[in-house]
Amino acid sequence: MEKKRSEKPYRSAPSNALWSFRGMLREAQQSFWLMAAGVPLSVFLAWAEIRLPALVVAEVTAGRAFAHAAAAVGVLLCLTFAAVAVRDLCKALLVSRLERFRFAQALALERKTMHCFYEQYEKTDVRDLLGRAEQTTWMQDGKVPLCEMPQQAMNVLQNVLCYLLFGTILSFVSPWLVVFLTVTPLLNWLCIRAYNRYEYRTRPQRTDIERKRSYVSERASDFSAAKDIRIYGMGQWLKAVYQELTDQAVAWKKRLSLRQFLTRLVDLLVILLRDGAAYAVLLSMALRGELSPERFVLYFAAISAFVTQIGNIITAWGQMQAASLKISDFRAFLDLPDSDGSGKARAEDFLDHAPEITFDHVSFRYEGAEKCTIDDLNLTLHAGERVALVGMNGAGKTTLVKLLCGLYQPTSGQIRIDGVPVSDFRRDDYYRLFSSVFQDVQTAFFSLAETVAGRLGSEVDRARAEDCIRRAGLSLDKLPHGIDTRLDKQVNKDGTELSGGEAQKLMMARALYKDAPILVLDEPT
Repeated sequence: MEKKRSEKPYRSAPSNALWSFRGMLREAQQSFWLMAAGVPLSVFLAWAEIRLPALVVAEVTAGRAFAHAAAAVGVLLCLTFAAVAVRDLCKALLVSRLERFRFAQALALERKTMHCFYEQYEKTDVRDLLGRAEQTTWMQDGKVPLCEMPQQAMNVLQNVLCYLLFGTILSFVSPWLVVFLTVTPLLNWLCIRAYNRYEYRTRPQRTDIERKRSYVSERASDFSAAKDIRIYGMGQWLKAVYQELTDQAVAWKKRLSLRQFLTRLVDLLVILLRDGAAYAVLLSMALRGELSPERFVLYFAAISAFVTQIGNIITAWGQMQAASLKISDFRAFLDLPDSDGSGKARAEDFLDHAPEITFDHVSFRYEGAEKCTIDDLNLTLHAGERVALVGMNGAGKTTLVKLLCGLYQPTSGQIRIDGVPVSDFRRDDYYRLFSSVFQDVQTAFFSLAETVAGRLGSEVDRARAEDCIRRAGLSLDKLPHGIDTRLDKQVNKDGTELSGGEAQKLMMARALYKDAPILVLDEPT
């Protein structure tokens, strides 16, 4: 799946532009209209820029009175000033409105991340895809790819309108001049297109390096790993690994920079040949007396503006394509299919009793594995039974737990709850049947009570939370704020850092608080 994505973008640039505009109209409507307002204003300003010098020459060569010339030029200058003021105001207002769009999309990404089917989320290529999707919402070199897409799409529209305007003016000189000035930049466009494709094609390698470098950096700065790093002298080793990964990342940046430089070099050569030929045609016409001074100034400025707009179209399209490639990863992650049940069964029907659990010829094989971790398992756990599963490391105990909890789907066979297939439950509804404590403990910056309840503030049943914490064996006597003591000193100045055993007891308290009919303990001690 990842290989296919790396060869061809998930969605085209026009598709991503429409997707961006629909999102803006839904989440931050004002940003769309502010951008749209800037288009006609910019077109007018581009026209005024070439019209003003021609107007001055016309007034002077026609022998107009100073008052007449000043009035004609003054009106155009006032309109230009007003257009600049309104355009800049729109740009200033647009910044905060775009942040709303960015935040809404980042929130959608976080929501997808938290609800993505665990078996799929566990795959390396999916997490790499997530890493690239997250980068779409980050500011890089002063730009946010997610916001660049609609902005560059508007820039393309604006530059195309200016192209048509100046092309119409130059067609009075020679239609072939318009064709010549249009065709010559194609070489530059092809170079930009080739660079964008190379950058997109090589993104899996660069993402892999950045993911590993980020992982090493996080481990080196992880407070919980600080003791091991010092006792076992891991500092130099982590530094060496990080340096090696950094060297690889820098090497990739050099390759990309070299290709960008070559693309820019071609652009400069095209500009030299194109503009030189165009101005030569105009000068020859002026020397033959075929152009008035006013027309010469107008066409001379129009040539410069015309080729500038062509360059702007290519640049904007290139930046739009670059942003589109990143947004393709963003949309590909959001569109990942989620495995869910049919919804025929309801968790409410099973919450008031301990159900019977049946594994019927269940097998499970990890993607890419040569053989099944669990092969043709038949097992029945009767209602109310307490069962301990014993086996060597790697025997498949945790895999079995993940299958039972609905985090994995069997490769073959069926799991049933009181005779009802797991596939009949909606996934989030099925999770309500389980209170689980896993080997790896994850806590955040919430209070003990909020962590146990999985709720915030007034939603917490405080008496119940405290009772569950004490039943799990976690002492509250030395904590500064009792069950309201917050975790993680990095975020909370008066927070606490629990030991590994204390954190496991807190997770046990959380399982007790949920009070689901099935309690699953995956080697929590």
